[in-house]
Amino acid sequence: MPVVLVPAARWPRWATNFGERHGGATLDVTEGALQGRAEDGSHFTARLPFGLEPVGPPDAFAQAAEAPGDWGVLLVRKGGFAIARMHGVTIAGHKIGQRHVQGRTKAGGQSQQRFARRRDNQARQAYEAAAGHAARLLSGVPLLVVGGDHSAVDAVLPEAGLADVRVVEPWLPVPDPKRAVLDQAILDAGSIRVEVVNA
Repeated sequence: MPVVLVPAARWPRWATNFGERHGGATLDVTEGALQGRAEDGSHFTARLPFGLEPVGPPDAFAQAAEAPGDWGVLLVRKGGFAIARMHGVTIAGHKIGQRHVQGRTKAGGQSQQRFARRRDNQARQAYEAAAGHAARLLSGVPLLVVGGDHSAVDAVLPEAGLADVRVVEPWLPVPDPKRAVLDQAILDAGSIRVEVVNA
Protein backbone atom coordinates (compact mmCIF):
# COMPACT_ATOMS: atom_id res chain seq x y z
CA MET A 1 0.00 0.00 0.00
CA PRO A 2 1.57 3.34 -1.02
CA VAL A 3 2.51 5.66 1.86
CA VAL A 4 2.53 9.43 1.39
CA LEU A 5 4.16 11.82 3.87
CA VAL A 6 2.16 15.04 4.19
CA PRO A 7 3.43 17.98 6.29
CA ALA A 8 0.80 18.95 8.86
CA ALA A 9 0.47 22.46 7.39
CA ARG A 10 -0.54 20.93 4.04
CA TRP A 11 -2.96 18.39 5.48
CA PRO A 12 -6.25 20.35 5.10
CA ARG A 13 -5.50 20.95 1.41
CA TRP A 14 -4.49 17.29 0.88
CA ALA A 15 -7.73 16.02 2.44
CA THR A 16 -9.81 18.49 0.39
CA ASN A 17 -8.07 17.44 -2.83
CA PHE A 18 -8.68 13.76 -2.04
CA GLY A 19 -12.41 14.41 -1.68
CA GLU A 20 -12.56 16.49 -4.86
CA ARG A 21 -10.74 13.84 -6.91
CA HIS A 22 -12.94 11.00 -5.73
CA GLY A 23 -16.43 12.49 -5.64
CA GLY A 24 -16.52 13.44 -1.98
CA ALA A 25 -15.27 11.67 1.14
CA THR A 26 -16.36 10.98 4.70
CA LEU A 27 -13.81 11.23 7.53
CA ASP A 28 -13.83 9.31 10.78
CA VAL A 29 -11.34 9.04 13.65
CA THR A 30 -11.03 5.39 14.65
CA GLU A 31 -8.37 3.01 15.99
CA GLY A 32 -5.83 5.78 16.51
CA ALA A 33 -6.02 7.08 12.94
CA LEU A 34 -8.10 9.21 10.60
CA GLN A 35 -9.97 7.12 8.05
CA GLY A 36 -11.18 8.67 4.82
CA ARG A 37 -13.65 6.91 2.51
CA ALA A 38 -14.61 8.29 -0.88
CA GLU A 39 -17.71 7.77 -2.97
CA ASP A 40 -15.77 5.84 -5.63
CA GLY A 41 -14.34 3.30 -3.15
CA SER A 42 -10.96 4.98 -2.70
CA HIS A 43 -9.86 5.29 0.90
CA PHE A 44 -6.97 6.34 3.11
CA THR A 45 -5.67 5.87 6.64
CA ALA A 46 -3.75 8.83 8.08
CA ARG A 47 -1.57 8.60 11.20
CA LEU A 48 -0.05 11.43 13.19
CA PRO A 49 3.72 11.65 13.63
CA PHE A 50 5.61 10.86 16.85
CA GLY A 51 3.20 8.10 17.85
CA LEU A 52 0.51 10.67 18.66
CA GLU A 53 -3.14 9.69 18.60
CA PRO A 54 -5.87 11.99 17.26
CA VAL A 55 -8.27 13.61 19.67
CA GLY A 56 -11.40 15.52 18.77
CA PRO A 57 -13.27 15.71 15.47
CA PRO A 58 -11.73 14.88 12.07
CA ASP A 59 -11.33 18.54 11.10
CA ALA A 60 -9.01 19.02 14.10
CA PHE A 61 -6.79 16.09 13.08
CA ALA A 62 -3.76 18.03 11.83
CA GLN A 63 -3.75 20.33 14.86
CA ALA A 64 -2.58 17.39 16.98
CA ALA A 65 0.53 16.86 14.82
CA GLU A 66 2.72 18.96 17.07
CA ALA A 67 6.38 18.08 17.51
CA PRO A 68 7.28 17.14 21.09
CA GLY A 69 9.45 19.41 23.19
CA ASP A 70 12.37 16.97 23.16
CA TRP A 71 13.07 14.24 20.60
CA GLY A 72 15.79 12.98 18.30
CA VAL A 73 16.67 11.78 14.82
CA LEU A 74 19.26 9.06 14.25
CA LEU A 75 20.31 8.13 10.70
CA VAL A 76 23.04 5.53 10.23
CA ARG A 77 24.50 3.81 7.20
CA LYS A 78 27.87 2.17 6.68
CA GLY A 79 29.10 5.32 4.95
CA GLY A 80 28.11 7.79 7.64
CA PHE A 81 25.64 9.04 10.19
CA ALA A 82 23.54 12.08 11.02
CA ILE A 83 22.14 12.84 14.47
CA ALA A 84 19.93 15.68 15.63
CA ARG A 85 18.49 16.54 19.00
CA MET A 86 15.29 18.45 18.46
CA HIS A 87 13.32 20.92 20.54
CA GLY A 88 9.99 21.07 18.76
CA VAL A 89 10.91 21.90 15.16
CA THR A 90 14.24 23.51 16.11
CA ILE A 91 17.58 21.70 15.95
CA ALA A 92 19.10 21.97 19.43
CA GLY A 93 22.27 20.11 18.43
CA HIS A 94 23.47 17.92 15.60
CA LYS A 95 26.42 15.97 14.26
CA ILE A 96 27.04 14.57 10.78
CA GLY A 97 29.91 12.20 10.10
CA GLN A 98 31.22 10.47 7.00
CA ARG A 99 33.26 7.28 7.20
CA HIS A 100 34.96 5.39 4.42
CA VAL A 101 33.84 1.78 4.29
CA GLN A 102 35.42 -0.21 1.50
CA GLY A 103 33.06 -1.60 -1.13
CA ARG A 104 32.75 -5.25 -1.99
CA THR A 105 35.44 -6.85 -4.12
CA LYS A 106 35.14 -9.48 -6.84
CA ALA A 107 38.40 -11.07 -5.82
CA GLY A 108 38.13 -14.61 -4.52
CA GLY A 109 39.80 -16.73 -1.86
CA GLN A 110 41.96 -15.11 0.82
CA SER A 111 41.78 -11.69 -0.83
CA GLN A 112 38.00 -11.71 -0.56
CA GLN A 113 38.16 -12.73 3.09
CA ARG A 114 40.76 -10.04 3.84
CA PHE A 115 38.61 -7.37 2.16
CA ALA A 116 35.53 -8.60 4.04
CA ARG A 117 37.36 -8.36 7.39
CA ARG A 118 38.59 -4.88 6.55
CA ARG A 119 35.10 -3.79 5.50
CA ASP A 120 33.60 -5.18 8.73
CA ASN A 121 36.24 -3.40 10.83
CA GLN A 122 35.59 -0.11 9.02
CA ALA A 123 31.83 -0.49 9.50
CA ARG A 124 32.31 -1.26 13.21
CA GLN A 125 34.46 1.86 13.64
CA ALA A 126 31.81 3.93 11.85
CA TYR A 127 29.09 2.56 14.15
CA GLU A 128 31.23 3.23 17.24
CA ALA A 129 31.71 6.85 16.13
CA ALA A 130 27.96 7.22 15.54
CA ALA A 131 27.19 5.66 18.93
CA GLY A 132 29.54 8.04 20.73
CA HIS A 133 27.92 11.12 19.24
CA ALA A 134 24.42 9.67 19.71
CA ALA A 135 25.11 9.04 23.41
CA ARG A 136 26.26 12.66 23.81
CA LEU A 137 23.50 14.33 21.79
CA LEU A 138 20.48 12.12 22.45
CA SER A 139 20.86 11.22 26.12
CA GLY A 140 17.50 11.56 27.85
CA VAL A 141 15.32 12.03 24.77
CA PRO A 142 11.96 10.28 25.22
CA LEU A 143 11.55 9.27 21.57
CA LEU A 144 13.51 8.81 18.37
CA VAL A 145 12.85 8.66 14.66
CA VAL A 146 15.47 6.49 12.97
CA GLY A 147 16.52 5.55 9.46
CA GLY A 148 19.26 4.46 7.11
CA ASP A 149 20.35 0.84 7.29
CA HIS A 150 18.46 -1.43 9.72
CA SER A 151 21.51 -3.40 10.84
CA ALA A 152 23.50 -0.19 11.34
CA VAL A 153 20.79 1.39 13.50
CA ASP A 154 20.41 -1.86 15.45
CA ALA A 155 24.14 -1.81 16.14
CA VAL A 156 24.25 1.83 17.26
CA LEU A 157 21.18 2.04 19.55
CA PRO A 158 22.43 -0.26 22.35
CA GLU A 159 26.02 0.99 22.01
CA ALA A 160 24.76 4.55 22.57
CA GLY A 161 22.65 3.55 25.58
CA LEU A 162 19.44 4.20 23.63
CA ALA A 163 18.06 0.67 23.43
CA ASP A 164 15.13 1.56 25.72
CA VAL A 165 14.20 4.83 24.00
CA ARG A 166 10.83 4.68 22.21
CA VAL A 167 11.42 4.52 18.43
CA VAL A 168 8.43 5.82 16.47
CA GLU A 169 7.37 5.63 12.82
CA PRO A 170 8.21 6.36 10.12
CA TRP A 171 11.37 4.43 9.34
CA LEU A 172 13.36 6.78 7.09
CA PRO A 173 15.08 5.02 4.13
CA VAL A 174 17.78 7.62 3.52
CA PRO A 175 20.97 7.66 1.41
CA ASP A 176 24.35 8.33 3.07
CA PRO A 177 23.49 11.09 5.53
CA LYS A 178 24.53 14.65 4.73
CA ARG A 179 23.04 17.92 6.00
CA ALA A 180 20.38 18.10 3.28
CA VAL A 181 19.42 14.47 4.01
CA LEU A 182 19.13 15.26 7.73
CA ASP A 183 16.99 18.34 7.08
CA GLN A 184 14.61 16.32 4.89
CA ALA A 185 14.50 13.53 7.47
CA ILE A 186 13.42 16.01 10.14
CA LEU A 187 10.59 17.22 7.88
CA ASP A 188 9.55 13.66 7.09
CA ALA A 189 9.62 12.68 10.78
CA GLY A 190 7.05 15.38 11.57
CA SER A 191 4.77 14.59 8.64
CA ILE A 192 1.43 12.83 8.65
CA ARG A 193 1.72 9.28 7.23
CA VAL A 194 -1.05 8.43 4.81
CA GLU A 195 -1.74 4.98 3.34
CA VAL A 196 -3.79 5.52 0.20
CA VAL A 197 -5.81 3.05 -1.87
CA ASN A 198 -7.22 4.46 -5.10
CA ALA A 199 -10.21 2.62 -6.57
